[in-house]
Amino acid sequence: MAARSRKRRLAELTVDEFLASGFDSESESEPEGAPAAEAPTAARSPRGPGGGPSASRRKGRASEHKDQLSRLKDKDPEFYKFLQENDQSLLNFSASDSSEDEEEQFHSLPNMLEEASEEEEEEDGMEAGDRVPRGLQGKKSGSAPVTLAMVEQWKQAAKHLTPKLFHEIVQAFRAAVATTQGDQEGAEASRFQVMDSAVFNAMVTFCIRDLLSCLQKLLFGKAPKDGTRGAPPSSSPLWGKLRLDIKTYLSSVTQLAGCLTEATVAAAVLQHISSVVPYYLTFPQQCRVLLKRMVVLWGTGEETLRVLAFLVLVKVCRHKKDAFLGPILKRMYITYVKNCKFTSPSALPTITFMQRTLTEVLALDSGAAYQHAFLYIRQLAVHLRNAMAMRKKETYQSVYNWQFMHCLHLWCRVLGTLCPSGALEPLIYPLAQVIIGCIKLVPTARFYPLRLHCLRALTLLSESTGTFIPVLPFLLEVFQQVNFNKKPGRMSAKPINFAVILKLSNVNLQEKVYRDGLLEQLCDLTLEYLQGQAHSIAFPELVLPAVLQLKSFLRECKVANYCRQVRQLLEKVQENVEYVRCRRQAVSFGVSDQPAVDAWEKQTRAEGTPLTKYYSHWRKLRDREIQLEISGKERLEDLNFPEIKRQRTEKRKEEDRKEFKDLFDLDSDDEEDVSGLSGTGAPGSLRVRHGAEEEEDDEDGGSSSGSEEEVSDLDDGGADAEAGLGPGELQRLAQGPEDELEDLQLSEED
Repeated sequence: MAARSRKRRLAELTVDEFLASGFDSESESEPEGAPAAEAPTAARSPRGPGGGPSASRRKGRASEHKDQLSRLKDKDPEFYKFLQENDQSLLNFSASDSSEDEEEQFHSLPNMLEEASEEEEEEDGMEAGDRVPRGLQGKKSGSAPVTLAMVEQWKQAAKHLTPKLFHEIVQAFRAAVATTQGDQEGAEASRFQVMDSAVFNAMVTFCIRDLLSCLQKLLFGKAPKDGTRGAPPSSSPLWGKLRLDIKTYLSSVTQLAGCLTEATVAAAVLQHISSVVPYYLTFPQQCRVLLKRMVVLWGTGEETLRVLAFLVLVKVCRHKKDAFLGPILKRMYITYVKNCKFTSPSALPTITFMQRTLTEVLALDSGAAYQHAFLYIRQLAVHLRNAMAMRKKETYQSVYNWQFMHCLHLWCRVLGTLCPSGALEPLIYPLAQVIIGCIKLVPTARFYPLRLHCLRALTLLSESTGTFIPVLPFLLEVFQQVNFNKKPGRMSAKPINFAVILKLSNVNLQEKVYRDGLLEQLCDLTLEYLQGQAHSIAFPELVLPAVLQLKSFLRECKVANYCRQVRQLLEKVQENVEYVRCRRQAVSFGVSDQPAVDAWEKQTRAEGTPLTKYYSHWRKLRDREIQLEISGKERLEDLNFPEIKRQRTEKRKEEDRKEFKDLFDLDSDDEEDVSGLSGTGAPGSLRVRHGAEEEEDDEDGGSSSGSEEEVSDLDDGGADAEAGLGPGELQRLAQGPEDELEDLQLSEED
């Protein structure tokens, strides 16, 4: 009956009365015969300052907890002993200890809730642009819109920056950046919202230009100087308060750098990133994301952006070599290979820039450079070995492509740059063997351009490392294999650019421009290689096979233009031979005295040789020509050449017959005038023309049988004219056999 009455009474209790009753725990701790009417009477008692229901509830809980601790001594004496040794405050518990803490856990509601009127809401909306919005206002009304007035006020207030103000600026900047990639979730989660492009520009400009100096002043108490700039930002006492906001700001800057399309704005952002690199270094995750973005810009961005992205990469790698240098080298090499798939005159400067910059990053740590160079040179050797073993078109293509060629050039440049350190010197021989194997893989005339690229890489490797590599035999072999006296089968006005091709077609091999360009490339490569060996004490013996081959070429070649180029090269080589021979005759040391030989060669290189002086002058002219080719690109396309409209042969013959018939259908007076003409006039002019044709034929290596027939006809005509013919005979002679006209043999490119 007591339980039923207690349940009936609980149903009639209010919330305050139920809370004051002490829940079920109090009823269970009380004896069974305790009266049940004490709780409601206590609930109806007046609430004094210390005798209210909450105070009695706290006392009941405290006494219950104390009883539990006393019972714990009997139930688990070991745990009770542990508490006595380690936590006496838990055992010495009193009812007054938790009173203050429990009061703070519950929020006391006000007696009256105030609601804002419509007039007050309108006034708040009018004043939103004149004051910095609070975080609570943004939560009540969603995202607060950012205005130009707010940005201007932030600029003025940033002169005396505080952590709270910096937090608001970062949130607004984050909202502005979120709009660039359509990040609706990020924009909605932010306290602010940027809707206008003018506000976006003002916010980004303010953060990029002025915020860093204000932040530096806030962290270190003064404007950044040389001593303070070197200190890490994490050493500031305010770093704990600003750390999360700075992390958010750096993430937003990285996101902004990846979505800008205007080159000038992106360049300003990259310059700002370069200045905040010390902040990025304190956040490894943000730094990794930044480096990925910089590698992308380094490989695909505009020229200025490539340079700025490279500066950021170098700055990060110099400070954190162990953490970031290895992944950056791998990512940069992969990006370089992807960008080298196609080569054109306009793409060559970009590829060269990537080669030089990647070499500079590899030079930061010779140990890491050796690991990557060994790995990737071995990959090239594996591709070459598969091509030599399988002898299939697919395996040949895995070697004979632009990516393979540019990788060879890259590692030749890297070894040449890092060779003085000695760490990469063991890789010179395997790299040279890979290049020579690539030359010998398919040694046909169609792949002469690829051979020239390989020889240029070997020349660079030999000159930069000071290692002797036999390049001349592969050059002289081309002089022997190509017949430069052969009359070309096709004529083409457009020259062949050997710098951007790897393979020639069968049609190209028959053109005159092919032989012109090939001989020019052979002379250039021979000069480049020999000028690197011009200071050697064994130069006369080194160039002896080349001198003999060039003299043999001059005896056999009948083309004056080719002979002129080869003769000029031969004269410069022989001049350098005499110079070295005269200098070494005055020495007193022997061949086996290597230190003396090295000192002599070093002195000779410093003083200069005739061949090196000629090469420096030739190099300047050659570089100027290359710059003109790059800037002009396809200049022939800009010129408006007249189109050749070919007519049918029969129709053209009829028109010519009518024209000549009208020309010689003369009156008697005209015939008399014709009789006064000198009989040797026309044949004389034909003889002059024929003489010019004979000179052109001599330059091309001889005249054809057709030209001999024309010469015999002209000689006959000259004899008839000298004998003297009447006007009527001249007319019959002019109307004699029909003229035979042939189509001009023009190439498809004409």
